[in-house]
Amino acid sequence: MTRVLVTGATGLIGRHAVTDLAAGGYEVHALARTKPQNDSSGITWHECDLLDPGVPQQIAEEVQATHLLHLAWITDHGAFWEDLDNKLWLTVSQRLIEAFISQGGQRVVVSGSCAEYDWTELGDGVCRETETPLKPHTLYGQCKVALSNWLASQDNVSSAWGRVFLLYGSGEDKKRLIPSVSLALQAGEEAKCSSGTQVRDFMDARDVGGGFAKLLMTDVQGPVNVASGEPHTIAEVANTLGEIAGHPELIKLGAFPDRLDDPPILIADATRLHDEVGFVAMVGFRDGLKSVYDQLRHES
Repeated sequence: MTRVLVTGATGLIGRHAVTDLAAGGYEVHALARTKPQNDSSGITWHECDLLDPGVPQQIAEEVQATHLLHLAWITDHGAFWEDLDNKLWLTVSQRLIEAFISQGGQRVVVSGSCAEYDWTELGDGVCRETETPLKPHTLYGQCKVALSNWLASQDNVSSAWGRVFLLYGSGEDKKRLIPSVSLALQAGEEAKCSSGTQVRDFMDARDVGGGFAKLLMTDVQGPVNVASGEPHTIAEVANTLGEIAGHPELIKLGAFPDRLDDPPILIADATRLHDEVGFVAMVGFRDGLKSVYDQLRHES
């Protein structure tokens, strides 16, 4: 029996990963500080905090999982880039993986980030797992790289490292681009943005969760970009939301200055995800944006 342990199971990625894994017939054990109130998916929930002393070892011994999908990390919008808790999560993650391996664990997949790449040396703006240099400019990215290097040195377990790009979806922080623009439009207010010329790689959280679930159940090793590989400008995102709302005139590009440290192009080479993992995204660009927009309108 394949028994999967998923951390960060109620997060933006985790909630979809556990659903996909359970639908695939795997025995899923999901970790969260608070489990969902209405869950009928057959998932076994464990309410705990990995940062509490002894919890990583305790949960590894209790579950005896064969596969570990580690998604938990600090994610507070804006603050996570330089929060010192990144160092704590690096240590706790190592302890969890060590405990998992000691209990006979066979396969580990951990969520990384496009922030690991050197954004000043992108050339054509495309991040390639085996070619693009790693030189993170934030503490968050530095701790992710440190964990990735450490995991790669563990020769007694199969492992892969999924680098996430611009994730979005229902339930994300309302200060982020897509919800903030959507909420302004729904209030009949101007949606102020930067110039919008920046090119980015957007992927719906449902597809990101599905990509990680698929990656976990393969024998693909090393770093894999979990991304769409499709370029879209910030302006395209904002204007599409304006069209969905029926108020394109409320989109105000150039209202805010562009950040000087913002790379003009940041997209992924998704060849490994498509060809080696065999993952095909299900959510289209416009459909994903409309889903977030509609969900926010329903909540208000």
